[in-house]
Amino acid sequence: MRRTPALAAALCAVALAATACSSTAKPSAAGGAGFTPPRLQAMKTLGPGEGRVNLIAWAGYAEDGSDDPKVDWVHPFEKKTGCQVSTKVAGTSDEMVNLMKTGEYDAVSASGDASLRLIASGDAAPVNTDLVPNYKDVFASLKMQKWNSVNGVAYGIPHGYGANLLMYRKDKVSPAPDSWAPVFAADSPYKGRVTAYDSPIYIADAALHLMSTRPELGIRNPYALDSEQFDAAVALLRQQNANIGEYWSDYLKEVSAFKSGNSVLGTTWQVIANTAQAEKAPVDAVLPKEGSTGWSDTWMVSAKAKHPNCAYRWMDWIVSPEANAQVAEYFGEAPANRLACDHTADKSFCATYHASDAAYWKRVWFWTTPIPQCVDGRKDTTCVPYAKWVQAWTGIKG
Repeated sequence: MRRTPALAAALCAVALAATACSSTAKPSAAGGAGFTPPRLQAMKTLGPGEGRVNLIAWAGYAEDGSDDPKVDWVHPFEKKTGCQVSTKVAGTSDEMVNLMKTGEYDAVSASGDASLRLIASGDAAPVNTDLVPNYKDVFASLKMQKWNSVNGVAYGIPHGYGANLLMYRKDKVSPAPDSWAPVFAADSPYKGRVTAYDSPIYIADAALHLMSTRPELGIRNPYALDSEQFDAAVALLRQQNANIGEYWSDYLKEVSAFKSGNSVLGTTWQVIANTAQAEKAPVDAVLPKEGSTGWSDTWMVSAKAKHPNCAYRWMDWIVSPEANAQVAEYFGEAPANRLACDHTADKSFCATYHASDAAYWKRVWFWTTPIPQCVDGRKDTTCVPYAKWVQAWTGIKG
């Protein structure tokens, strides 16, 4: 699954046939993700650039001006470093994982539903953050997290992040919601006009709701669900299905649905709410009191990178204040570099996207690959892996 930039269109749901972790992942007594990845070494020193770098990226993350001459942070990088950029735009996390296995690419902008798979399979190498000078200015809350590190070892450089919000039509939904409750209510007065994100990772949204409404389940992390907890989340989503008008994956279609009134309540992103409001739709979006799920993307280096020096230079460039600001504004997300807020064209951009609001992000559970080794720290329990989430999602939608 994936978000698209503010000017692009389609998103695709992930369809996985394999388990979320490869067989190389073994239980670990240490912290982090709860497994020991293959023994790989990070680069110790930065050498001369190899003259090129091959990237896998989400649309909007490596723009070279071909779509809009004003949107270009690739050519300045090439001029500065001598590393010519070749980018493969991927539509899903599953596609990124498969492309990384070929060994033909040097770096990837992985979301949290893919990053642990890349680490566990040995396709992503540890990253020496000392070789990325701009890393020091990345928000501390994004560093060394469950989706971009294992057992105290960094596996990437944070890029951008966002929250999944609750959007509603102000003229149709009353009272104004401050909770996910009306989205999941069996007797919803908005039957047929509720919308939800079309992806297996949406099961975590149901789990998050159950954390507050059914505390007896003992859910501590919406991405770490044992069989009982998982079954409860799936049951809630099956119940919700009766009220769903449509599941969305193309954000422009969600804008259209809220403008027409076909959808009046459901999951959204800040950029969608901004777009809908700009097109005069009477909507608002909130971070509910229970919190929400969200994403934090990470640039990761391939363990088979043929151009690792240029890959490191790219990572440093893309999280530099100027470039990170450009990407964040174009894409519609908070920048990872705290200094990027001084370089956005819209001086209120970082306030709109809560870039420096630590309290806001403490309420957001960033996408993390569900794996058998429970990422909530439980040692004596097996959690449901992502492949099972994919299978369940197909059944939920019917």
